[in-house]
Amino acid sequence: MQKKSNRFLKLLKPFKTIYFLVLVIFIVWMVIFDANSWLIHNDLNDDIEDLNSKIEFYNSEIKSDQREINTLNSPDGIETYAREHYKMKKENEVVYIIEDADSLNVNKNE
Repeated sequence: MQKKSNRFLKLLKPFKTIYFLVLVIFIVWMVIFDANSWLIHNDLNDDIEDLNSKIEFYNSEIKSDQREINTLNSPDGIETYAREHYKMKKENEVVYIIEDADSLNVNKNE
């Protein structure tokens, strides 16, 4: 029985030093409580990833809007846009709007 307790005390001997305690306190402080802690850096990295994904989304939106602007710069493009989006027509012209059953269901759900 005495041998087991002596072994246990020998194993705990390095953990009793003041240097080890200071090191543990320092690590806990830097990981959790410090203003530049690992937790804060982790949150900031998540925010950076979210912002980068938003940048990619808005860049793709800018490209698609740029393509649409280029098509609207011609008179034919303006006419096509007006016919498709605002259901406009020329004089003495009849326009038939045919909707699919799927589009009718979507409009009812909204």
